[in-house]
Amino acid sequence: MTWYQNITLLEILFGTLFLGLYVGYLLRVRRVAKFFRQYPHSIWIKFIIRHLYVVLILISILGPSFGAMKKEIKTIGKDLYIAVDLSRSMDAIDVQPSRLVKAQHEMLRLISRFNSDRIGLLIFSDEAFIQSPLTYDQNALELYIQTLRTSLLPYSGTNYAPVLQLVQEKFNVNTYPEQEEQKAHVLVLISDGEDFGEATEVMAERLRESNIRVFTLGIGTAEGSRIPIRQDFKRDNDGKPVITKLNPEPLVRLAELTGGKYFEVTDRISEVSSLINAINNIEGELRESKTIDVTANKYVYPLALALLLIVLDVLLTIKIIRI
Repeated sequence: MTWYQNITLLEILFGTLFLGLYVGYLLRVRRVAKFFRQYPHSIWIKFIIRHLYVVLILISILGPSFGAMKKEIKTIGKDLYIAVDLSRSMDAIDVQPSRLVKAQHEMLRLISRFNSDRIGLLIFSDEAFIQSPLTYDQNALELYIQTLRTSLLPYSGTNYAPVLQLVQEKFNVNTYPEQEEQKAHVLVLISDGEDFGEATEVMAERLRESNIRVFTLGIGTAEGSRIPIRQDFKRDNDGKPVITKLNPEPLVRLAELTGGKYFEVTDRISEVSSLINAINNIEGELRESKTIDVTANKYVYPLALALLLIVLDVLLTIKIIRI
């Protein structure tokens, strides 16, 4: 037998108070009976009945649980990685206050909608790194997201292949075919669309074979903007300011190859709500099955018996003085 509640100071005080008041009641009855030279032995019947129903009430409060059984619980589960581009172009200000700051805001919004799923954070430029492994700890994720800076990685171009390969490796490590448990594997890749790698499509095919869907989120505008560097802007070899623009084609292609979808965040619109809905729509495809021990709180039985004894106590009268 197990208990839903533990004995607390409240139950101890309640029992002690009842016992103290009842002892006082018995002493008073004894004095009255002694005065009239009577011996009310039947008073102990009341004593036993009342103590029994007080004990039964305490037992029902504690919640006795017995009759354990196995029950299969099927729940919807997802493992979600968010990969954010930290190349220098993410400092562009065509989306205010900057592409990266806007991406941070949208990531915080994203993880708040999936608080029952495991979420991990990756950062990449032409290399990819794990910022946070898969976790349920949203406070830690929020802290990692708030500290993202383009200076965390070397200033270089953008290549999607390394981050796609890293995602595949991490999902494979966290997959156990011998278990019944299955979860949907999702990658949300956030970038401005610049991709200078050559193996992206090859890696996308591998992700599709591993049932890993990639949802891409483009940050920026078609007009683009310059890239701030300290008090100046990034310049090319001729000394002219570099203009970076949102390039959706690689992101659209990557999403299509893996069965995902492409969404945008610009200076006018944000499609993050649509992204959240699209991820939610795949929840029903893979489910997590668990077998748990189930016990029922049987408080009603001692409580019903206590009520029966209370009724009996009311109906049963005892003569203390006989004439």
